[in-house]
Amino acid sequence: MMAGAAEDVRALFGAAIRAALEAWPALQIAVENGFGGVHSQEKAEWLGGAVEDYFIANADLDLEEVEDFLGELMTTEFDTVVEDGSLPQVSQQLQTMFHHFQKGDGAALQEMTSHINQKKCKVTATPLKTAKETGVDEDVDSVEEMEVKEVTATNDGATTDVVCPQPQSSNPDPQTIKEEDIVEDGWTIVRRKK
Repeated sequence: MMAGAAEDVRALFGAAIRAALEAWPALQIAVENGFGGVHSQEKAEWLGGAVEDYFIANADLDLEEVEDFLGELMTTEFDTVVEDGSLPQVSQQLQTMFHHFQKGDGAALQEMTSHINQKKCKVTATPLKTAKETGVDEDVDSVEEMEVKEVTATNDGATTDVVCPQPQSSNPDPQTIKEEDIVEDGWTIVRRKK
């Protein structure tokens, strides 16, 4: 392979890595919510270069090594543990890109990048509203089951809403809570039985 062609394939490899990382929902959410601090966006951009350098420096990586590397970067840089099952998928995708890079197959890298960009969807995490924010009065004597709304991104850019019931709380019997045990900001003082 000629030097110019090698540089072109390396640039395509870097672009493919960045596209895969930008399309990764776990990283999108971490950046959007500032899990990496005030420089989350810069860290995400740095991550692409770090992953590229990692592959270049280690030519014969196993899938587990790639997963461990990505997982460690997400933990250390974004204080995020990825448990949504996407880590093996992204690792496999990156490893496939690296194999195309090793073969000098720039067309395959361009195709993968194009495919990723077509399927990319924006993922957002929205905070849940408290009862005070929604205008719902909280009754101290009743325990209501709360629901969490989970938004799942699909490949075509649409989103589906899934409602997940929360587990029953192990709150004490409301009749055993005395009025003086409830402090001003909604906390309840728990006392030992005598």
